[in-house]
Amino acid sequence: MGPTYRDRAVILGETLVLADLHLGREQSSNVELSMGSERAIVERLGDLLDIHNVTEVVIAGDVLESFDSLPPGVASAFGRIEDCATEYGCRLIVTPGNHDIMLDALWDGPTPAEYELEDTDTVVLHGHELPETDADRYVVGHDHPAIEIEGQKRPCYLRGAGAYRGADVLVLPAFNELVAGVRINGLTTADFHSPLIGNADAFRPIVRDERSGETLEFPPLGSLREHL
Repeated sequence: MGPTYRDRAVILGETLVLADLHLGREQSSNVELSMGSERAIVERLGDLLDIHNVTEVVIAGDVLESFDSLPPGVASAFGRIEDCATEYGCRLIVTPGNHDIMLDALWDGPTPAEYELEDTDTVVLHGHELPETDADRYVVGHDHPAIEIEGQKRPCYLRGAGAYRGADVLVLPAFNELVAGVRINGLTTADFHSPLIGNADAFRPIVRDERSGETLEFPPLGSLREHL
């Protein structure tokens, strides 16, 4: 079964994968009035679990924004994420990212560096380091991809067929809507942070339009740039 792209996340079999929650981004961005990003994260997760019949939720790293502190409200926000997963009977797994130095102060559940999904030969990890587990597909976050189309920037996925040692690589956008995303239109391989992106030109942007219910897959970046 192929991936199902929904609201900056992906469903693979019975697993929902999302990345880059960056809890605490709102508190550290000097926003005078709360934008409700952490409340929205929990609500959107609940909506996804309500629609899709999954048994586990995997967060592919960067649960946290801050490296050295837990801003007010972060612990309660993550607690609501835990409660949401539990309410829908889902196991919660976190593959820590480079921002998650203080994750142990927040979460005592499973935190494998890499997590292999059953029956899919897929490994989930944050993507800031190379994987140690062999797989047919790697699902990562870390780079927060977004694409600009006709002057409008949209979060996007990036899918590279056979992009890392013959395995497919799927890069997720940041689940936190406060993370605007990095405009990929003019980026070269060297501009990406994940070492799994060895040839950016081979990656296809995928945009999910929730309003129309359409998922749009574009040609690889190498041939698409001249049209953007």
